[in-house]
Amino acid sequence: MRVDLFDFELPEEAIALRPASPRDASRLLVVRPGAPPTDSAVRDLTGFLGPGDALVFNDTRVIPARLSGIRHRPGGTGLRCEAMLH
Repeated sequence: MRVDLFDFELPEEAIALRPASPRDASRLLVVRPGAPPTDSAVRDLTGFLGPGDALVFNDTRVIPARLSGIRHRPGGTGLRCEAMLH
């Protein structure tokens, strides 16, 4: 897998450093089939939902992690390795 294909530019001003206030002012990206994506706000969410629609919540959190280990090669010495996950 070529992880460089996941690289993209993200301007500093596009990174949220704290929750929006009020919370329902949080930005919402609306993607409809056959139409370009549009910006909206969470407070407008009910206007985009219809009967039978499913709403999926993602409550995952990003945690930085540092993994250290030793890669053993057959007949060779162990090679120290480390991975930083962001």
